[in-house]
Amino acid sequence: MATNKKPGNWRKRTIAVRGGQVRTGFQETCEPLIFTAGYAYEAAEEAEARFKGESPGYQYSRLSNPTVSMFEERMAQLEGAPAARATATGMAAVSAVFLGSLQTGDHVVSATALFGSCRYVMENVLPRFGITTTFVDGSDLSAWAAAMTPKTRLLFVETPSNPTLSIVDIAAVAKIAEKGGARLVVDNAFATPVLQRPMDMGAHVVVHSSTKFIDGQGRALGGMILCRQDLLDENLNQYLRNTGPTISPFNAWLHLKSLETLELRMKQHCENAQIVADFLAQQKKVPRVLYPFRPDHPQHNLAKAQMDGGGGVVTFEMEGGKSSCFKLANALGLIDISNNLGDAKTLITHPETTTHQKMTPEARAAAGVTTGMMRISVGLEDAQDICDDLAQALKVA
Repeated sequence: MATNKKPGNWRKRTIAVRGGQVRTGFQETCEPLIFTAGYAYEAAEEAEARFKGESPGYQYSRLSNPTVSMFEERMAQLEGAPAARATATGMAAVSAVFLGSLQTGDHVVSATALFGSCRYVMENVLPRFGITTTFVDGSDLSAWAAAMTPKTRLLFVETPSNPTLSIVDIAAVAKIAEKGGARLVVDNAFATPVLQRPMDMGAHVVVHSSTKFIDGQGRALGGMILCRQDLLDENLNQYLRNTGPTISPFNAWLHLKSLETLELRMKQHCENAQIVADFLAQQKKVPRVLYPFRPDHPQHNLAKAQMDGGGGVVTFEMEGGKSSCFKLANALGLIDISNNLGDAKTLITHPETTTHQKMTPEARAAAGVTTGMMRISVGLEDAQDICDDLAQALKVA
């Protein structure tokens, strides 16, 4: 590999286009997509040195790959993180952070409002290894402090959360973690580094489902862990190396190229989502709308303080519960019913019966997921067309 693009005082949009770029001797302008399982060595001594860590270079694509490395480096620069490791999915990233850095007897504190699969890992997987979790109201700082024990090693938050768009004060919770000798892990998939950089506010680890807004077109799965070097060296490297939750170089290349337009796309997602949220708030059959940058959001001021935009997701309540939600969804013409989000296309789902279906009714209630709740991932279509589709569907519902 020939040249490596390194930022000087580059701003975020420039980093998103050029950060971490490595060129081969052909001097291509597009980042190379390198498919290979293994790598050849000039001599047996070189292979030995690589495996000892005494010589830089690649050994095996389960461990590292040039295309994947470019994706990791660009994400690290965007998030302001010392280190990054890509994974096959967002849940692979979350699981790796838990299983790679915790041991029997350790304790986790998590915000109650979070994605169903994350809750499953904490409630069903971690206990098999003797690791316990306490769930707290993410907006209650006293609850975070009260839940800390001498065995607490990780604090976990999604902000904004899925699907209730709850906001957690990252800086304040990071201080609680520091005081207790623990690490704060922030899921930043909804905001992306364009709208929010948790490590600037004291977070120790950031995770992403790059499947979502980073990919931006619903094409390929991926995940990302961003962290300080000590966590990578002491815990994650060996876990990732030996368990193999490896992203495909092709998926990494797709997400790397998507970063070039991330800031432009997120601005339009935010603009469209604000229009859709304001439209829904005017509808008689919609008693409640949740969007972080609307003044009626419970944590509006906090959202404005730590985010540069409200994001591309809007959550709302329908009168009539599940029946009305299903009628609305089935009457839509433009908007697709899908549990994915972050796509260029507008997608809608009923969290109680999809993303949070496996949770107990009590856990859903604690997370704020109601039977009349709908989550809409607002795409890049004309916002008026999205509102028109919702308007005609609301008449049916």
